[in-house]
Parts: sequence; C-alpha cells; structure tokens
Amino acid sequence: MKKTPAKTIPIYPSEADASTATASLYVAHEKIYPRSVAGRFANWRWGMVFLTQIVFYGLPWLEWGQRQAVNFDLGARRFYIFGLVLYPQDFIYLTGILVISALSLFLFTAIAGRLWCGYACPQTVYTEIFLWLEKKVEGDRSARMRRDAGPWTGDKIVRKSGKHLLWIAVSLWTGFTFVGYFTPIRELGYAIVWQQQLGSWETFWVLFYGFATYGNAGFMREQVCKYMCPYARFQSAMFDKDTLVVSYDTQRGEPRSAKARKNRPKTPDIGDCIDCSLCVQVCPTGIDIRNGLQYECIGCGACADICDTVMDKVGYPRGLVKYTTENAMHQNWSARETLRHVLRPRVLMYSSILGAVVLAMCISLVLRTPFKVDVVRDRGTLARIVPEGIENVYRLQIMNATESEQHYRIAVQGLPGLTTVAQEEVAVAVEPAQSRWVVVRVQLPFGNAPAGSHPIHFMISNEQSAASVAEKSVFIVPR
Repeated sequence: MKKTPAKTIPIYPSEADASTATASLYVAHEKIYPRSVAGRFANWRWGMVFLTQIVFYGLPWLEWGQRQAVNFDLGARRFYIFGLVLYPQDFIYLTGILVISALSLFLFTAIAGRLWCGYACPQTVYTEIFLWLEKKVEGDRSARMRRDAGPWTGDKIVRKSGKHLLWIAVSLWTGFTFVGYFTPIRELGYAIVWQQQLGSWETFWVLFYGFATYGNAGFMREQVCKYMCPYARFQSAMFDKDTLVVSYDTQRGEPRSAKARKNRPKTPDIGDCIDCSLCVQVCPTGIDIRNGLQYECIGCGACADICDTVMDKVGYPRGLVKYTTENAMHQNWSARETLRHVLRPRVLMYSSILGAVVLAMCISLVLRTPFKVDVVRDRGTLARIVPEGIENVYRLQIMNATESEQHYRIAVQGLPGLTTVAQEEVAVAVEPAQSRWVVVRVQLPFGNAPAGSHPIHFMISNEQSAASVAEKSVFIVPR
C-alpha cells in the first residue's frame, strides 16, 4: 500500500488534476559531509580556531594579584577584568562594548561580507573542531559516507562511540570553562575533583552549555547558520557591489567541461571549470558557489582553496573562485583597483564612527573615578528635631573599585550651617574591591532654612588621591 507523504497540502491548478498535485511543506534534510581542504583560507580559519580557543580556555586560569584575572562575580555584583573592577552602575561600559561590536560587524560586512561567520563565530569554530575529531576517528569524507550507508558492525559501533565520547568531553570542558568565568575556575575544579559536587546553578549551566555545544557543533552544524542565525537573513542589507565576497568567475568558467583535465588552449565553447564539484564537497553549508552568492554562504573560502588546488593540477591560472566584488567581476578590475574601491565612503564612515566610540570608551575608562557612591535616605526617619536643630539620616554605600584598601572622607553642602555629625572624624575605610554601607546623620541649625525639601550634595573624597564624587540628595525641614 502506497503511503501518502506527511504534511502535504493539495494544490489545484485545475479541476482535472486536483487529485494528484501536492506540495510538501518540508524539505528533507540531507547530511552534509564536508571534504577536508588545505590552503591559505583554511590556514586562516585554523589560525582563528587556535586564537579564539586559547583565549577562551586559557583566560579563566590567569591570575591577577590574588584573584582570577577575568571573573564576572554575579553574586557580589562585581566584574573583574584584570586590574579593572566594574559594578552594576558601570552598565554604560557594557553598552559601549555592544555598540563597538555592532559597528565592527557592520564594518567587516561592508568590507568582506560574512568574515565573522566564516572565521570567528563560535558555531564555525566548534564545528571545525568537531569535524576534525570526526575525521581522526572515522576517516575522510568517503569513508564516513560509506560507513553511514553500511550496516552496523563492531568497527562502526566502536568508531561512532569513540567520536561521541570525544565530542562529549570537549563539550563538557567547554561548559566547565564557560561557568569558570562566573565562578572562580579553580574553586569549580576543586569542587568537582575533590568534593564530587557542584552547586545546582553551576551544574545546570555546565550541562546546558555543554549540551548546546554538543548539539550545535555535532549535529545541527550548518542548520544553525541557515535557519537559526538571524544574521544570514539581513546580511544582504549591508552588502553592495563593492563588498568582497566569495565569487565564481562565470565569464571564465563557463561553459563547463569535464573532459579537459590537462593543459589546453582556451576555446570559446569550453570554460576553465572542469565540473569536478569539489567546491560543493568542501562547502560546510552544502551550496554550489557556481550558482552565485547565496544567503547560506558563510564566506569561509573553502571553495576558493580547493578550486585553486584543482587549477594548479590542470595548469590553469588560480582565481576561478576567489574573494572579489560584483563591480570587479563585471569590469575586470585588477586586485589593486578592487581594493581601492573597497575603501569607499560607507567603509570610511563606519571606521570613523567605530574609532570615535573606541577612543571615547578608552578615555572614559582612564578618567573613571575609582569608587562609586549611592545615597539612600533612611525612610524610617525622614526628619527629626534634636537639640542641635533639624536632623536627617542617610545611608551611603561606598564601593571601592581598586585593588587596595581606601579611606574616604564624607562632607555635605547645600545649606548654610549644614554639617554631618562629628564631621572632622568621619573617615571610612573600605577593603579592596568591596563595598560598605555607612549611616550618616546630617544636622541643620534652627531657622537656617524654611520648611520643605531642599537639595543638598554629599561630597565623598578619597584620602589617598584627589578623586572625589558628588551625589545629590534632599534635606527635609518639617513644618
């Protein structure tokens, strides 16, 4: 009995064939087996793999003084980045980082398309790592395809199991490292190795991030880039005819011929493309670059590497598939002319804005006051009468953003005769990278201000340096 395909919708072009015409809602996914490739772009990709993973895996193990160099302590609400200590009040710097990241993405995309996707995106990096492990365990592309198509044997079970064990090990180590940025990684390792236990949140995030790495890099791979990543959908809005993208030279390559594999004169009816389909076999997303630029292309350059290798073997010039621009292809520009047109107004504008934002953020960090103060009125005692006059009570949180103990002096101004209790002796010591709450009583002699709310300023100065902070509040005089 013939089965009807699942999830189909009948299409009725006419009443005559209404019972036979159907269209499937879903396209069956075919597993992609990327072929290994060597070349300059492959070297760049692996260079970025090593660079990004050395930074990611190695950074949590670096020490700065007596603490972890980079640690985002969410419990204490402090972020340590080498000698910099940031508090939630420094949220503006996170905004600056996001703006810089967005502008960098715009700049790189305007210059050379999806450079981030092809060389530095975590999805690309971990897919490269997992594919390398898969190749070492199961063999090259043809061996993997034969094994997957064949029956289950002892060799197949051993190799598949070994591959997945390696994938799981890398994934769990990745999750452990990720959590190590938020919980000191040495404490995390000690809890796992010696105490055989973790906190509930640490366990959840290690397993969650490990599972995400295992699933995305081991199974979903190109589907993340094609269907889940929004960048693939709006990248074309940042492209123009002078953007460097991986392109197939149609004028030179067409018409294709599988016969000419040795040196031969150029004839009008035969192009340089020998239709070997290796450019399709090496593509991590499974597209054919000869069909033109497609949104699935991540700009990794694997097809350019393999095509150059083929051109070398058959004795033709390199560059049938290469990084170039649409204008350069149509007008046959040289490499110098192409690069000159790449530096166009859009790129210069992005570069200028990005440079200005980076400079402003650096200046802000250099001139940043190394402590912060929050002033909170004591709501249990708005104002009260004491022998010296009118008294208001405040609570000040002083946050020391340095790596040494600091002493701070508190003063108040804004009304004539306004003083803090025992002002000359008020000097607050705050430990390194810690915060401290201080209760401050502010008094005003009778008759120095009418009834109502009056603005005042707390002046907090650092005794070890000339840094000072002014925080606004109000002083209440009862009727």
